[in-house]
Parts: sequence; C-alpha cells; structure tokens
Amino acid sequence: MFEGLNQLEWMGNPVASWLIALAAALVGFGIASTVLGLLRSRLRRLDERLPEAAARAARPLHVIVRTTRNWILLLLSLVFAAEFLDLPRRAEAILGNLSFALVGVQVALWINALIELWLRRPSADDKPRGNPVIIGILRWTAQLFVWTTLLMAMLANAGVDITAFVASLGIGGVAVALALQSLLGDLFSSVSIGLDKPFEVGEFIAFGDDLGTVRNVGIKSTRIDSLRGEQLIIANSKLLDLLVHNYSRMPHRRVVFGFRLPYGTTSERVQQVVEAVKEIIRGQQDVRFDRGHQSTFGEYGLEFEFVYYVLASDYTMYMDIQQRINLAIIDLLERMDLEFAVPARHVRAEFDRAQRPPAQPATRDPRAATQT
Repeated sequence: MFEGLNQLEWMGNPVASWLIALAAALVGFGIASTVLGLLRSRLRRLDERLPEAAARAARPLHVIVRTTRNWILLLLSLVFAAEFLDLPRRAEAILGNLSFALVGVQVALWINALIELWLRRPSADDKPRGNPVIIGILRWTAQLFVWTTLLMAMLANAGVDITAFVASLGIGGVAVALALQSLLGDLFSSVSIGLDKPFEVGEFIAFGDDLGTVRNVGIKSTRIDSLRGEQLIIANSKLLDLLVHNYSRMPHRRVVFGFRLPYGTTSERVQQVVEAVKEIIRGQQDVRFDRGHQSTFGEYGLEFEFVYYVLASDYTMYMDIQQRINLAIIDLLERMDLEFAVPARHVRAEFDRAQRPPAQPATRDPRAATQT
C-alpha cells in the first residue's frame, strides 16, 4: 500500500509524504490546542484563588492566552509541516511569507488586547479611568498604528521597497486629506469633545429641537437616545456648532409658574392665596422656596407668579413636585370658594337714540271703539 502511495506524486512529492506532513500538522495542532486549553483552565482556577492584586497582575497573561486564535495555530501547523516536503522555491517563499503574516497577525492581536486592557484598567474604586471619548480615540489610533506597522512589515518581508511606498503614501496623503475634510473635521471635533468635555456618555442633553441621553461618542458621530424612542446620530462637528444644554450637570432646577384669579377678588383674599401657596411650596421635600407675589394685572385677571428651586436635576422629580403643588392649589381655591380666571371678553352694546327705529303706535281693537 505504501509502495503504491509512494509511486503517486503531487507537486514533486509522493502522496505518502503529503499524508505524513498532514498527520504531523494535525498532531502539532492537537498538542498546541491542548496546551492552550490547559493554560486557560489553569489560569481560570488560579484567578479564583489569587488575591485581587495578584489577579490584576496576572491579567496580561490571561489576555494573551484568551486572544490566541486556534485557526492561526492550525495554519501555522500546516505551514511548518510543509517543511517535510520538497517544494519549489516559489512555493517555499509563499509559505515563508504566509508564516510571517500569521505570526504577525497573532502578535498584533496580542498587542491590541494588551492596549485594550491598559485603556480599560479600573481605578481604585473599580471605575474606568479617563474619559470614554479619549479612550476611544486612543484605541482607534493604537489599532491603526499596530495594523499599519504589520502591513509595512509584511510588505518588507515580501520584498516591497517600503521607502518608495511610504513616499508615495505621503504624496497621496495630501489628496486624501482634501477628500476627507468632513471626516477629519468630525475627528478633531471628537478630540475636542473628549478634551473639553461639554458632555459625557450617559448625560442628558438638548440641542436644537431634540433632546436625549448620550449613548456613544465615536470618531465621526455621536449617538443619542431620544425621548421619543429613536436613536439620533449627528456628526460631531455639527453637534458642536449647536447650543448644547447639559441637564445632567444642573445642581438644581429653577421653576417659575403662575396662575390667575378673576377680577373682583378682594385684596384680603389675594393676600391669603399668596401666603397659602407659599406654605404649600415650602412644605415640599427637596425644594427651596424663592419668592411668590401677585405680580401684575393681566388682560384676563390678577396674575400670580411663584419661583422655587428643586434641589436635583431629575426631570421626573420636578414634575412630581409640581403636580403636588398644583393639586394643593386646586384644593385651596375650592376651600376658599374661588375659581381660576379664564380668557373671556364681555361685550356691551349701546345704540344711538337718533338711529333707533321710531316706536310704532299701539293698535286699538275696532270692536272696542264700536262698543264705546
């Protein structure tokens, strides 16, 4: 049987040699994947036993083991097993470049994972360090640098003149920069958001006619969950051109509200209403009363104005407080037998006597005249 396989050839090698190389590749891959699996399980058990400081120190090893790809190990096993074969120089060169590329990809994955671990390292209170926007920009820049370096190394290994290639990229970079002005503007706007911090992820903002919660600040655009339910996506440069209201950074919320009573309400009743509403506002929790007055004589009635501060920025909390105040004012006016003034107009019609129609004389019954 082996003699028959030795007589069959493919690419200058007997089929038996190909089978031996394939078996060697599978055995090598099996050993590598088994060792990798044992390392993962062993590190997982050690992580449960080690103290927190030691566990943090061992995280880079966890990252390296976790980001090792089995498909890369399989391809490397096949490439290394090809050393048992007598291949043409061109095929050997291709396999050499392939092995270099596979090792480079795996190293790039390790470096990116370690950079991600460093960027996301928690602080002493287990909170992420730094601004999420700056972290995203650093992550994108680092990944671009790593993969660009890998591409340059692969081209150099393949015999490409890197110096001329980089020079051509520099010349073409000017044209690319001109074509990508909008993208570069959004990129620098993202850097501005990260450094200046007009808003951060999770904060509630309003801009233009829209408002919502910031979910992500990317390299080109910002994603905002609108109160209506949809997600708004706006370019960073356009967002910074608008007036942005950041409600999450309000130490308190100033509230101005009013109502009106009809003309004819006595001054004593007006004073009683003002003092009673003041007490209603002062009786609310998380509220600081500012002022309350019968402010002006309006077109439809006596205008009242009250001002207070909600000692938090939460909108729902403010609405709950305002609703309690409104209901208490309604009850107050019911007890005082008063009503809110509503827009109404009274029209008085008068006729000029000279333009009045002449009065008709009273008609007499002819039968009555006959009787007299």
